Amino acid sequence: MSTITYLTRVEFGEGQVSRLQEFLDLLGVKRPLLCTDRGLVATGLVSRIAGMLTAPPAIFDGTPANPTEDAVLEALARYRAEGCDGIVGLGGGSALDLAKGVRLLTGHDGPLAQYTLVAGGLPRIHSRICPLVAIPTTAGTGSEVGRAAVIITAEGRKLGIISPHMLPSIALCDPELTYGLPPGLTAATGMDAISHCLETFMAPAFNPPADAIALDGLARGWRSIEVATRDGANKTARNDMMVCALEGALAFQKGLGAVHALTHPLGAIRQLNLHHGTLNAVLMPAVLRFNRSAISDKWDRLHAFFGEAPDIAVAKLNQRLGMPSGLTAMGVTEDMLRPVAEDAMKDHCHATNPRPATPDDYVAMLRDSA
Repeated sequence: MSTITYLTRVEFGEGQVSRLQEFLDLLGVKRPLLCTDRGLVATGLVSRIAGMLTAPPAIFDGTPANPTEDAVLEALARYRAEGCDGIVGLGGGSALDLAKGVRLLTGHDGPLAQYTLVAGGLPRIHSRICPLVAIPTTAGTGSEVGRAAVIITAEGRKLGIISPHMLPSIALCDPELTYGLPPGLTAATGMDAISHCLETFMAPAFNPPADAIALDGLARGWRSIEVATRDGANKTARNDMMVCALEGALAFQKGLGAVHALTHPLGAIRQLNLHHGTLNAVLMPAVLRFNRSAISDKWDRLHAFFGEAPDIAVAKLNQRLGMPSGLTAMGVTEDMLRPVAEDAMKDHCHATNPRPATPDDYVAMLRDSA
């Protein structure tokens, strides 16, 4: 077991979830709202964790695949009706981001759009919000240690709400909770974590510690994602993937880039409801090619790491993992490309891509990923 303090407190290790009551007591939480999804309820995990607490928690299990403001408001109503004084987020990035959204509104008035980074919302967010314990059950987004919640607002845009105050009070990272993750979800969430490490490393800001963390996460994810996908009970691989997710999110305070600028509006297309990590995987080769001229020696370092051109290496890994062949196979049509490109220009990740992109550039990357 290790205690890590970097941005927020992280409790990492097998079996650490059994200490949840200890951490709630530490934070002074008497009546938590447990934010999760129906899939985890069906596995029995939610009832198992609820049973570890001295008193039954209130439970909200209506987290959608891409969290929405409507779902946040529904969970907030449950929080208030049940007299809650803290939140436990349990699940993948969607459940954790929804929990962050509810937590924000325990101390702020809505709507959420006013707190998004692109609307200048960062200074509007204060610390007078309830405690939050984040418990990831996938190794992907790293939301448990991230400053952001990415939520589809009432206007239908998938936007980032970013502030140091959005960091969970405690991240409880137990690799054992990922052992039952199906192969497809292991691969998709793992590619999300790897994409965070790659985009952070490419981002232009000067932040050597973030670069070092990102490269360590990349090394762990690259060596273990296929093992974890094939053998979900492999403890070493599962541990590596959870560290990869953790480090990717610890590092991406430096900034992400064009992959995420595109995946956010793609994820907001309601009729498709596309998985974020899968989108990241499919888009990464095209974005790597686009950025090559701007990252020069970082491209060379990645080439040395992979043993071949980075875009080729990622494309081959996608194929081995069974990722979709492209955006067309995921239901994205030509008429969707221009609106997605225009929304990408407004995304907070657009500004930290190493090579400035235009709407035409984004359309070209989307076509390259089709």
